[in-house]
Amino acid sequence: MRFYKLSESRVKRVLHSPKRIEEGIAPKTVAMMQPASVKTTAGKADWKQEIWVMIQDKKGERKVISAWRYPGRTKPRSEIALDILRREYSDFTSSGEN
Repeated sequence: MRFYKLSESRVKRVLHSPKRIEEGIAPKTVAMMQPASVKTTAGKADWKQEIWVMIQDKKGERKVISAWRYPGRTKPRSEIALDILRREYSDFTSSGEN
């Protein structure tokens, strides 16, 4: 967090009020995003940096895996990509239980 100049309270703020929530890249993780600073231009929100936090929920406990600052604006994943990830994840979890 020091590398990206993020404080503990800033990471907690992203967890409590994320702008976007997506599935994480790692299995059983969730990634949450919040813009670093929002500027309104002609009634439209705009930002140049995003703060991302990756978490994992285990048995009623929330663990922060990673937190980083992204220089730019990411596009939300498409529903097709999310469906593929969900299918692969369900195949992975069902094969691991055997």
